[in-house]
Amino acid sequence: MSANNAFHIAVLAGDGIGPEVMAPAIEVLRKIESKSGLSFRFTEAPAGANNYLATGKSMPESTIKLCEEADAILLGACGLPSVRYPDNTEIAPQIELRFIFDLYAGVRPARLIPGVPSPIVGADKRGIDLVVIRESTEGLFASMGKGVVTHDDARETMVITRRTSERLFEFSFRLAERRKVRGKPGALACVDKANVFKAFAFFRGIFDEIAKKHPEVKTDRIYVDACSAMLVKRPWDFDVMVMENMFGDIVSDITASLIGGLGMAPSADVGDKYAVFQPCHGTAPDIMGQGKANPTGMILSAAMMLDWLADKHGVEGAAEAGEQIERAVDQVYAGGLKPMEFGGSNGTADITKAVLAAL
Repeated sequence: MSANNAFHIAVLAGDGIGPEVMAPAIEVLRKIESKSGLSFRFTEAPAGANNYLATGKSMPESTIKLCEEADAILLGACGLPSVRYPDNTEIAPQIELRFIFDLYAGVRPARLIPGVPSPIVGADKRGIDLVVIRESTEGLFASMGKGVVTHDDARETMVITRRTSERLFEFSFRLAERRKVRGKPGALACVDKANVFKAFAFFRGIFDEIAKKHPEVKTDRIYVDACSAMLVKRPWDFDVMVMENMFGDIVSDITASLIGGLGMAPSADVGDKYAVFQPCHGTAPDIMGQGKANPTGMILSAAMMLDWLADKHGVEGAAEAGEQIERAVDQVYAGGLKPMEFGGSNGTADITKAVLAAL
C-alpha cells in the first residue's frame, strides 16, 4: 500500500482497444511522476474475455489479490461481443469487481471540454459540467446471474437496501460539498421512479433522511423519465445526480453523449476502501489495432484516480496532478485536436503526444 507519495497501481488493460488506451494513460502518469513528488509502481494483470478464452475465468485469483493489495485499480475496457458465458451474458470483470470489492458508488462525470462538439444547441456557450452517481452493486444488477427463465416468462429482482443507500447518499452529498468548494453549484438531485415503485419510494425516503444532515446542499427529487428529457434540453441545469444502478447505466450513457461521446467520458467505481478507474467506452473490436482509439476517457480516468488518492491519503500534490492532466486535455482540444470519432484525423498516437506535450 501507499507510503507517503508512492502509490502501487494495479493495471488491468482488458480486451479490444483496452490495452491501446491504457498505454497512453500510463505514459501520462509517468510524465506526472517526472515533474512532481509522486511515485507510481504499476503491476499488470490479466482480466477480460481473452483471459476467459484462455483459462475459463474472467480473472485469475492472482488478479483479484493484486487489486486487493494495490492502492488503486486502473481498468481498460473489457469484454468482447463474440465471447459469452454459457447463459449468453458477456464477460464483464468490471461488474464483477464492483461486487467483489463493494464498490457501491459509480461516479460518471460529464464535462464538455472546450473545442469538443455537443449535440445540444447552446452547450458551447452555457457549458456542461455534471456528475452522475450510479449505485453499482444493487438495483436491478443485483439479479445478475440469478434471474429465472422458464418457457413462459423471465424474472429478475431489483434489490435496494438501507445500508448501501445510506452510504451512497453520504458519498453523493460529500461530492456535492466538494464541488461547491471548487466553485460548482453543489446541488444534488435524487433520480428515481418513486411515483410507481415502492422500492424507489424507499430509496427516496432514505435520501430525504440523509439530506437533513447536509442542509447546505441544495436538493431536488426528479423522476428518471423527466430527468432524461431535461438532460437533452438543458443539461447545464444539473450538477450532481444520484440514482439506482440500471437507471445510472442508461443515464450515464446519455450524459456521455452530451459531451462528445463515450470516448471522452471517464468513470470510477468507489467503495469505502477500494476504487476502480476506467473509461466509459467499450472494447470497440471493429477499430482494434488500427490506431484510431481515443484515449481521452482513459487519461481522464487516471486523473480521477489521482483526485481519489489525494482525498483518501491526504496527498495534496496528487489532486493538483489530476487537475494538471485535465488542464492539458482542455488545452489540446481547445487548440484544435479532433479525434477520428468526430470526423477528424487524430488517432491514439496524436492525442497522446499532444497531451504529453501540454503537460
